[in-house]
Formats: sequence, structure tokens, C-alpha cells
Amino acid sequence: MKASKIFSKTQKTDPSGEISTNAKLLMKAGFIDKLGAGIYTYLPLSLRVIRKIEKIIRSELNRIDAEELLMPALNPKSNWEKTGRWNVPEMYKIADEEYGLGWTHEEIITPLAKKFLNSEKDFPKSLYQVQTKYRNEPRAKSGILRGREFIMNDMYSFHLTEEDLDTYYEKVKEAYLKIYERCGLKDYTYFTLADGGAFTKGFSHEFQTLTEAGEDVIYICKKCKLALNKEVEHKKCPSCGEEDFEERKAIEVGNIFKLGTKYSEAFDFKINDKNVIMGCYGIGVSRLLGTIVEVFNDEKGIIFPKEVAPYDIYLVDIKGGEKSEQLYKALEYKGYDVIFDDRDKTPGEKFSDADLIGIPIRIIISEKTLKEDSVEVKKRGEEKSVLVKIKEITKYLEKC
Repeated sequence: MKASKIFSKTQKTDPSGEISTNAKLLMKAGFIDKLGAGIYTYLPLSLRVIRKIEKIIRSELNRIDAEELLMPALNPKSNWEKTGRWNVPEMYKIADEEYGLGWTHEEIITPLAKKFLNSEKDFPKSLYQVQTKYRNEPRAKSGILRGREFIMNDMYSFHLTEEDLDTYYEKVKEAYLKIYERCGLKDYTYFTLADGGAFTKGFSHEFQTLTEAGEDVIYICKKCKLALNKEVEHKKCPSCGEEDFEERKAIEVGNIFKLGTKYSEAFDFKINDKNVIMGCYGIGVSRLLGTIVEVFNDEKGIIFPKEVAPYDIYLVDIKGGEKSEQLYKALEYKGYDVIFDDRDKTPGEKFSDADLIGIPIRIIISEKTLKEDSVEVKKRGEEKSVLVKIKEITKYLEKC
């Protein structure tokens, strides 16, 4: 993609009225546009990141035998009345109050599963979707970390025994940890015990990513690294018995629950006169984008991890002429996603935008580098750059 053709534009100053780092940087770098409180347009650059996050999620969930579907966001009142959740404050309702906009999908997936899962041989079964959710959020703030409209991956599993649910639950836990690792968040994300609330008699579980922008407080066991949400009162670590914890702020980027038979009972979903046992699992896709930006940034802008970056390379042309165009085409031919900054801007403006947008690798091709048949390569977040021969650039990039 040539920078001169990109739909959005970068801004030189921070957007007014924004406090959170993710909102400031994503708006300034041309990733999102704010339509209203908690409502954003995902511009082409951010949509590329979101699609990469979704691809990671799909690959890891497919690996544990989950199937993808897509359920309606428009939900009939009758489904929610069966579970007593029609009048919850989270629900946006259509004017005639016969339909609401889905902020979660237990009320839709349960009767749907009942139609198709008819005998023991149909179990276990796990179904997921990636969908836009709508939540009447009174505290719409923190950029895309807490929105009224957001992109969510939710998954539901169906089992005949508690033991089968326990087994699958562990598979999901490991799949989620792998997803966060691939998004670059392995060293920042902790499996966290939380209050089960209305969902389960025991603990529910969260995945919390450390950042000062987080609204949650967690306590990390210094021995085994299990984390506890602040709302869970324990003097000792439930896993290893350690009494020494580290207090940190964090963002919840996912959660998993053992729902039991709460929803199968509401919809009379039984096999051989026994209520089906359910699990529920969720990852905030757009929230994950915001979290990545909160974790990976510096005074110059965003620093995207390699696997979720919107582009692989930011190619800066400084009077490189025909050679710049040739290199751009050669890199794309090799399979790299490239922003080619062909704009009539100063080198400083191009470097500033490259840092702000946060592409992992910047390549400069100029009259100076061409005298040595080379380009200048620098990784985002690092100070040093290296000269690499043009004929060797693809070999060099393979090692990055």
C-alpha cells in the first residue's frame, strides 16, 4: 500500500478530550475515528490488526475442535425472558421492546444447540463466533477498552458430564494462553481467579494483562505466578499456599466460566432426562487491540508485535527514484505487507509517521544508501539501524 493512497491520515497533535493512551495513539495514527462515547469506526489500518487477531483466535480454537458460526445481534424478547435477563441494564432495546441487541449470547446459543444436539453421540460440542456486541455501558471510557459497541469472540461448549467439561475447560485455558502469546502478550498476561458470581458456585477465571491503564487490581503469587482478582479474598495462594503477593493493575482481556445447567434448565435442554452442562468463554477482540497499544508504545507512538502488526514493513523513499519502486514491488512479491511512503513529505515527517503507526521494520532507501547498493533497516523500538545490501534484504528480513 502506498502511503499516498491510505484513506486515513496521521495527526500531529493528540486528539482533544482523550485521556487513555490507546485512544490517543490510535486516533492520532489514523487507526480509529470516534463517532460517540464508546462508539468507534475501525479504519483500514486497525481493521488489518483486528483481522490478524481474529485469525489467531480462529486457528487456536479450531485446534481444539470448536466450530465457528454467526448468530444474530438482533435478539427476540422471548428468549431473554426465559432466563430473567430481559430487563438487565446492559441490554439495548428496540423501540417496540420486542427485540434487543445482543451483549452476550447464552439465550440464543442454548436453544440453537438444543435443535441440533439430540443424542449422546453429538457430545461434546463447542461453538464460537466473532461478532459485534452492543452493551449499554454507563462508563464508556478508556478508548476501545470499554465501549458500547465492540467486537467479541464468544464460545460455548456443551457436555454430558462435569468431568468432560473440566477436560475441555483446560484445553480452552491453554488455547487462550497461546492466543495471548501469539499476540505478543505472553510476558504480561496472567491466568487469574475471580469470583464466580451468578455463573458458578466456585471460581470463574480471567486473563489479565498488566498495564497501568488497567481498571482491575490483581495479586500475583510470587511463587507460582497464579493471579487473584482483588475481589477474591484469600490470604494464601489457592494453588501453592504462598502468602506473598505482588499487587498490579491490569486489563481483563478474556474470561472463562463453567455455566453448569443454568441455561439448559431455562430452555429445557436435556439428554436422557439430564440437563446439558455448559461452558462459556470470551475474548474481547477490539479490547485486545486497545490492550496491545497500551502495553507496547513509547513517546514516539505504537510498537506493534510482529504477528498482529497491520503491515510488516514501512518503506521510506528519500529520492530513491525508480529503485524505490522496484524494491517495493520486490518486497510485495516476496509476500511482505508493505507501506511504501511515497509522499511528498520531508524525511523527518516520514520517520515520525513510521514510528507513530508502529510497523515492526522500517527500511530507508535513499541516494545515500544507493551509493552502497544498500538500504537502511531499523526495528521499531530499537535505536540502532544497519545497512543491508539490496540483494540480501530478503535473507536479512527472514531472520528478523
